[in-house]
Amino acid sequence: MWWTVGDMITPEIRFARATNSTIAYMVYGEGPATICAVPPMAQNVELAWNSPVIRRMFERYAAFSRQIAFDKRGTGMSDRSLDIPGLDERVDELTAVMDHAGVDRAYIHGLSEGGPMAVMFAATYPDRVDGLILEGTGASLLSDDDRQRRRTSERSDEFRRFVAGWGTPDSITLRHFSPSLAADPDFSAWWPTYERQAANRDSLETLMDLSADMDAREVLPQVQCPVLIVHRRGDVAVSIERARETYDLLVDAGADVEFVEVDGDDHYTYAGDLEPIAAAIERFTTGTVRERAPVRTGTVEIRTLGVFEVLDGGEPIATSEWGSRRARTLLKRLVAAEGWPVTRDELIELLWPDELSDRLNARLSVQLSAVRRVLRGAVIADRSSVRLDLDAVDVDLVRWKRLTDDVAIVEQYPGEFLPDDRYDDWTAPLRESLRARFVEAAHRVLATASACDDATTIDRVARRLLDSDRYDERAHTALVSALHGAGRHGEARTAYDAYTAAMADLGVTPASADDLT
Repeated sequence: MWWTVGDMITPEIRFARATNSTIAYMVYGEGPATICAVPPMAQNVELAWNSPVIRRMFERYAAFSRQIAFDKRGTGMSDRSLDIPGLDERVDELTAVMDHAGVDRAYIHGLSEGGPMAVMFAATYPDRVDGLILEGTGASLLSDDDRQRRRTSERSDEFRRFVAGWGTPDSITLRHFSPSLAADPDFSAWWPTYERQAANRDSLETLMDLSADMDAREVLPQVQCPVLIVHRRGDVAVSIERARETYDLLVDAGADVEFVEVDGDDHYTYAGDLEPIAAAIERFTTGTVRERAPVRTGTVEIRTLGVFEVLDGGEPIATSEWGSRRARTLLKRLVAAEGWPVTRDELIELLWPDELSDRLNARLSVQLSAVRRVLRGAVIADRSSVRLDLDAVDVDLVRWKRLTDDVAIVEQYPGEFLPDDRYDDWTAPLRESLRARFVEAAHRVLATASACDDATTIDRVARRLLDSDRYDERAHTALVSALHGAGRHGEARTAYDAYTAAMADLGVTPASADDLT
């Protein structure tokens, strides 16, 4: 469905379902390249079409590409009823929009505050990204020094005026973000209405704080696609130094990156001279792009019983794909929770015990990105907690716990839960409960086998029990009796010796050999 505003056709609004929220988006343009635009801090993508200034930018992009634009959660027409999400949660919003629009892969265009999110998405889902465009942004919007000053000082008078003026004739946004439009009477008169429809004043401080905290520099080495960075030299909102820093980090990581500096002081693309930016993006997206691997669609399997291993399409994920040991530990903890939420505070304490830093939430986002990249998603997060989406991956312990047949329970239990982490307190309760289930089922199988003199089954199952617990007296006695009854007297004597040695360790008097034979 399409309708017109004045002489311009405005795309229909669609709604994608993200984690517990609804994301508004639109699709327009017919060009060969598909570009998903990750918006700045706050916008209303539908109302923006009412402005001839902004509509001119939309028309220019539509001339060479298919555009997907959305309002982030907490802004515009997207869900405003929940907490404003952090960086790693924002990644899920773009995933939901692309899935709903039927887009397997696209160019990801990060604008302003959308830059760190675009970087994180490209690092997390490399097989869904044809190229990354960073415009008026960087992997971090603040330098480390600026971020530290911001945290240790009081809100400036200018900050207070920005918040107080939002959505009113006293708004100072244009002066700070688009000085060339500040003197345009028509645009200035329309702008406060747009601000009110883009974000609530009550959420503005949270949006600005989250924007300042976003930092995706650590994942830049994971960006595999070509990258275009385009930035106005005099950008009054985000310094070009942030773009230069991002460029240098990508070069150091061996990325295929191009940096285009253009003249101008405006932060918003549609203000000032649009053409140099649009032309750079058009060249980048319509030129020849290197061949990329197809989107992976096989099942991701997580093995935790007897070994920790993640397989994609039956092939183990290489250690180098994880980026760090912490990402593996993070996934293990989420698996141990069996789909229940784990608080971010607990995960931070697990990964960085006793470390005090205001950057730990950002570092957790980096590790979540690594896990999502390996699992192709399958992580559901909000501001306070994270959980594994058990419908999106095949987890061996979940599958095993659904078994009801004792023989299947025994045969499909390859070993204890996360054996390499047996000394970590958070693994113990689940490990013991799984082992107890195996032991109970194995003893029932032993009882059935003993009743029908099935020595082969007793031999196999009793040895499995003793591998799990060398002090299991019932398994010892069943094994000795079965071996003797089958005429395997030498093996029976060896088994009896092992039995008596184990009981001696416990100070328990063993049954006599005659009683067992």
